Amino acid sequence: MRDLPLPTLPFSDLRPAEASRRSLPAGPTTEAVDASRTRFHVGWAHTAEEVRQAQRLRYQIFVDEMGARLSPPAGAPAGHDVDLFDPFCEHLLVRVLDKHNRPAEVIGTYRVLTPEAARRAGGLYSETEFDLTRLRALRPRMVELGRSCVHPDHRNGGAIMALWGALAEFMVRNDLDTMIGCASISMRDGGHYAASLWRQLSDSHMADIEWQVRPRLPLPVDELRQDLVAEPPPLIKGYLRCGARILGRPAWDPDFNTADLPMMMRIADLPARYRRHFLGR
Repeated sequence: MRDLPLPTLPFSDLRPAEASRRSLPAGPTTEAVDASRTRFHVGWAHTAEEVRQAQRLRYQIFVDEMGARLSPPAGAPAGHDVDLFDPFCEHLLVRVLDKHNRPAEVIGTYRVLTPEAARRAGGLYSETEFDLTRLRALRPRMVELGRSCVHPDHRNGGAIMALWGALAEFMVRNDLDTMIGCASISMRDGGHYAASLWRQLSDSHMADIEWQVRPRLPLPVDELRQDLVAEPPPLIKGYLRCGARILGRPAWDPDFNTADLPMMMRIADLPARYRRHFLGR
């Protein structure tokens, strides 16, 4: 994936973004249980080693599993997915609790770039893939979600729901109302599935024209099949159930070999049952 020309920070000094660190939970972190009765521990990274654990999981998923080609900054350790936005982001971690109720290794993660941190970073990661001019009015209360992944042994929904619950609480506590990000779709078939999914979702889940964005390197959907029956990946399906909208045509990310679909989810658009589940109201 492409990076903004940001100043490189010494990786020995990597730590949670100071400006928004005050908003992180100071007390006990959240616990959640999925349908298989697996118990999770959800919390924010507060140390460099905790960020490293997230980066190791990301490397395992994006490189080892998906075959991504990374271009890490100088000094990044081997076996870690690192980019220049990481030092500015908050990193949300989910771990399985062992039989002694102790958190084990990180099995799921999101990173969150807050409005203040985005100003210090010089922009959003999504701006390397899309022209976000039309979202300017939303930016004071808009966060960017990225680098989301869950270990393959825990993709039955419990881990991602635990992450989403913590994200919703973070948004409300910090008076933030909009989340954007890029949902990646595999292009192992040459892009026909991604083009078909785009066509299907554009008919039913497009944002209003005033919020639509343009890809910098568009997926050539008009040169691909668009008639396949395309079931959305679980993460995209979950976003749509929570009221998310598609912001425009997908971008092509050749390094990750994915079509990246721009999406936006607003707290005000959460269906009532998800408001009760995530926000208790």
